[in-house]
Amino acid sequence: MSEKKINEFAKDEHYQRPYAAWSQMKAARNTGQTVYIYGVTGSGKTSLAANFFARKTYLYLSAADTGIDKMLRLIRKNLETPRHKTEPDRQKIYTQKIVVLDDLYLLETQEERTACEQIIGELSRRKDAWLILLSRAPVPKWLKPLCVQYIFVVIGEESLFLTEREQERYLAGWGLSPTEAAGQRIRRLCYGYPLFLRIVSMRFREISETEAQKDKVSAELCAIERSRMDIWDYLESHVYDQWDMELQEFFEAVSVVEQFDLPLAQQITKKKDVGRLVQRALETGNFLIEDRKNEQSIYELRVPMKYSMRRRLSGKYSQDYIRELYFSAGNSYEMEGNLREALKMYEMCQNKEGISRILIENIRRNPASGDYFELRHYYLSLPEEKIRCSVELMAGMSMLQSMLLNEEESERWYRELADWAKKQTGGAKREAETRLLYLDIALPHRGIIRLTDLFRHAWSLLLEKKTVLPEFSVTSNLPSMMNGGKDFCEWSRRDRELAVSIGKAVSLVLGRYGKGLVNLALAESFFEKGGDDYEVAALAGKGRMQAESGGKTEQIFVAVGILTKLSILNNRMEDAREMLGSFQKTAGQEAPKLLPNMGAMWARMDLYTGRISEAYRWLEREAPDEDAEFYTMERYRYLTKIRVYLAAGRKEKALLLLDKMGFYAEKMHRTYIEIEVLLLTAIAAYRMGKESWKSSLQEAVNRAEDYHFVRILTQEGAALWELLRTEAITWKDLEFKGRVMGECCRMADFYPAYLKEKPEGNVFLGDKALMILRLQAEGLSVEKIAEQLGLSAAGVKYYNRETYRKLGVNNKLAAVAEARNRRLL
Repeated sequence: MSEKKINEFAKDEHYQRPYAAWSQMKAARNTGQTVYIYGVTGSGKTSLAANFFARKTYLYLSAADTGIDKMLRLIRKNLETPRHKTEPDRQKIYTQKIVVLDDLYLLETQEERTACEQIIGELSRRKDAWLILLSRAPVPKWLKPLCVQYIFVVIGEESLFLTEREQERYLAGWGLSPTEAAGQRIRRLCYGYPLFLRIVSMRFREISETEAQKDKVSAELCAIERSRMDIWDYLESHVYDQWDMELQEFFEAVSVVEQFDLPLAQQITKKKDVGRLVQRALETGNFLIEDRKNEQSIYELRVPMKYSMRRRLSGKYSQDYIRELYFSAGNSYEMEGNLREALKMYEMCQNKEGISRILIENIRRNPASGDYFELRHYYLSLPEEKIRCSVELMAGMSMLQSMLLNEEESERWYRELADWAKKQTGGAKREAETRLLYLDIALPHRGIIRLTDLFRHAWSLLLEKKTVLPEFSVTSNLPSMMNGGKDFCEWSRRDRELAVSIGKAVSLVLGRYGKGLVNLALAESFFEKGGDDYEVAALAGKGRMQAESGGKTEQIFVAVGILTKLSILNNRMEDAREMLGSFQKTAGQEAPKLLPNMGAMWARMDLYTGRISEAYRWLEREAPDEDAEFYTMERYRYLTKIRVYLAAGRKEKALLLLDKMGFYAEKMHRTYIEIEVLLLTAIAAYRMGKESWKSSLQEAVNRAEDYHFVRILTQEGAALWELLRTEAITWKDLEFKGRVMGECCRMADFYPAYLKEKPEGNVFLGDKALMILRLQAEGLSVEKIAEQLGLSAAGVKYYNRETYRKLGVNNKLAAVAEARNRRLL
């Protein structure tokens, strides 16, 4: 191919420069470094080169239509022709020649790659040549040695994609001003992908004036959905058909799952050499995303490709073949214990036996390790006739309904199981009775009534080998025994006595959960009652060692929770953070379901030390959404969230969630949480100027005093001290009062920022205010923002004034900087 003006291809009259990629190109031009640009088809690789070299001459060669030998001849011929200007009294000034090599991903044979390496190496060494490499995939293995040797400037597709501001400029170039709803939809689907943005713009141009006047929002959203189909069609005709059938079939098959590793791909495709196919896929184009998790590669098709491949499947193959793919994926997920994904696959292939088998298998797990709540819609949609045919399903429905706060339904299924057991004999009867005993002990809404007798009865049956009980949820993944699977505040009154009388029985009944249980239970009880620090630490340490010797990681978490709180109490926050951080590595591998509550522990420590921005980040990214659904197993995180709400000054939100927690605690007989709710309600009411804070706090103090729980009060430190020192509370036990007041005062001294509403740390901006601030950060004027959001200019200015006031600044630049500092942007 001869020299040509680069602006002869990849034309787009509305082209918008991606600032990140453009800057990298300019830097590379100054140094003469070889540039490697990669991205999926339509990401703007060629457009970047076309516009960057719009007024220059270059040599463009593509592996798609130029053989290696011919490519080598053309390059050498081009470079042999000297280009220079002769000026009086000056030496020759040589013009740097530009060479663009495109479609490197098409080089598959070793011979082609070796020859290309020679070309690239030679051009990278020359001072009179500037080499630009274009490909769909990241730097391949065969090219990495040269990349390192000559320090290529690598421009990835993330630099090619347009920012929100650049997208707006591009659309404006087309004369388009989408509605807010359409703009949000474009940003959510587009991520700055230039090809999709161009297709959307073309589709918007097709909207008639009549459609726009009638319902512009609907017309634009429909155009966006049609654009998605256009992208799929484009991939179908311009990308997939260039691959050989083996690679196409591989992509089609693995598209049925969201992510896959090599064993799963092998199970789905029934091919032994999937590693080779994955490597080819990675080198063919940047359509496959690779991530490393626990030293294992996880792969995912890009979203447009995933959906277009699924569409391809449905149009190209029989339903039997497609169901077989989903069945193979479901079987693989089931074998590795990923029941949720297995259920999705079995549902897609309508495999009722697989669905039923998984639901029963999930019920055999305890509520903390199983997925009762997550799979509830599967259970609740089961016909009652089917449930009555299975002991496990009847027991599981009783447990699930209790977790959903439906005590009557829970007891109904308990009675169904009891009636069924009466009609059975032999092994079936024993299995039903075992499940009934398990429910007697474990049902959340029954509290701990008759629990000591039940444990003794279960112990005797186990000793006589008349039963084998399923695994219990002792801690519900919380860092607590007393406030874990059930509330054991009542047992704390007689902790030493019960440890001697039923400690052995409880440990045996609970199996691996029983390892270290007695020592950990005593440690937590003593801690809550303000016991000797050394004795608490010794018991917790001994319990941890016992749990580590064949016990459960969940019990180790209890020990860590106790020792962490003890360190915090003694102003050793760094020790607490170090301890939790060290254990988190173990939990991530052995008990990942502990991680959400560990995140909440970090947030609580951040609140103590005044790291408000970190606590806000947890609130925004990890905290459960109580408005979407209330899940009782999230209680520890809900209570953490309430504290963050209080620190943020969002007292109304805190009270709404406290109402839900109070309702839950009352129904499930959770004494400890009831006291917590009363305390936090009192703090919120006090800050809102409501007199009701006194009655809430008085009741909390009365109940804590009744159990001699010191720490449930003093752990609220500075937040509670402000209320206690008003002397508005009546105490029955003056010694208890002195202990609480003294310790609470110390905690307030240690952590004065705890739950404190600071003007400089608790700014929360509404969605509209944040959106305006983001647009300001991208450089939009007040008028443009008003047009974008459908507001008046005066309305935008009002929001700005309020934002400046909250952030304590007086101009736009300062507001943006302060918002970024607070992680609001």
